[in-house]
Amino acid sequence: MHELAELETRMLTPSAALIEDMRRINGDILLLGVGGKMGPSMAQLARRAADAAGTGQRIIGVSRFSDTKARAALDAAGVETLAADLLDDAALAELPDVPNVIYLAGQKFGTTGNAAFTWAMNTYLPGRVAERYRNSRIVAFSTGNVYPFLPVSAGGSSEDQPADPRGEYGQSCLGRERIFQYFSEKYSTPVLIYRLNYAIDYRYGVLLEIARSVQSGRPVDLSTGHVNVIWQGDANEVALRSLLHCTAPAKILNVTGPETVSVRWLAQQFGILFNREPVFVHTEEPTALLSNAAEAHRLFGYPRVTLKEMIGLTADWLVQGGELLDKPTHFQEREGKF
Repeated sequence: MHELAELETRMLTPSAALIEDMRRINGDILLLGVGGKMGPSMAQLARRAADAAGTGQRIIGVSRFSDTKARAALDAAGVETLAADLLDDAALAELPDVPNVIYLAGQKFGTTGNAAFTWAMNTYLPGRVAERYRNSRIVAFSTGNVYPFLPVSAGGSSEDQPADPRGEYGQSCLGRERIFQYFSEKYSTPVLIYRLNYAIDYRYGVLLEIARSVQSGRPVDLSTGHVNVIWQGDANEVALRSLLHCTAPAKILNVTGPETVSVRWLAQQFGILFNREPVFVHTEEPTALLSNAAEAHRLFGYPRVTLKEMIGLTADWLVQGGELLDKPTHFQEREGKF
């Protein structure tokens, strides 16, 4: 596990480009919903980048913090943590005024059967946050689930593709975007809508799910036969650097890796590493939920961690018994039911 620990440290090490951009990002950074899958590593990366840049910026993370261990780890890393229910207007009002906000809060899994709460988190709350931080720059996390399924040969949806989400989760996320767009125009608030799919690291994500199926001999579902992936560390860097690209009206930005990746090929790669023949079920549909991130690559360059490296890291982590997060992506879902 020693080598993997070093790789985990690498994921939290800021690039020279991020350090330089931190010098241009004036003021403290507030991460709302920091307790999720990406928030802890993003906050720690921001802390290290600010320290390396010598800016003295405060990095503040807000969450309910039901996981006290996660909060303690952030505190130990020098991130200031605040426990708050963002749906409580009084608690939201008491949060510090800051010039930079990264909005990570949201609800995905459990939408089916609890749609009202999903809409409250994904559409009502963004309006409250947009009002509260109308004088700040806001990077608002969204998802590629707002796009329609397109033929795989189309190369993925670019930012000018009209939204057409399936299911209430995707619809509520489009609602979140529209609310931030409305308040960006109303108050001239600089906003960047960050459409992500799919961030992975060795604890969770599309690659891990495929790898575990191959390793255990479970069938890999090929119905959604192609995906996009990006290493979480690279996605975190883009999110922080995106603070310099917020505009009014809001800018939309797709964030993912450059490849349209075959699920069958991924399973075969893990089969080679595990010396197991993958088992498949169903066949590839001609359409998939894919994004074209050419604009993000123009702004920030290509991701530092390559697809082959991601595959190797995921396999090593599994073989060596690394900790896993029980947070499946449900990337195979084609009807938007989460």
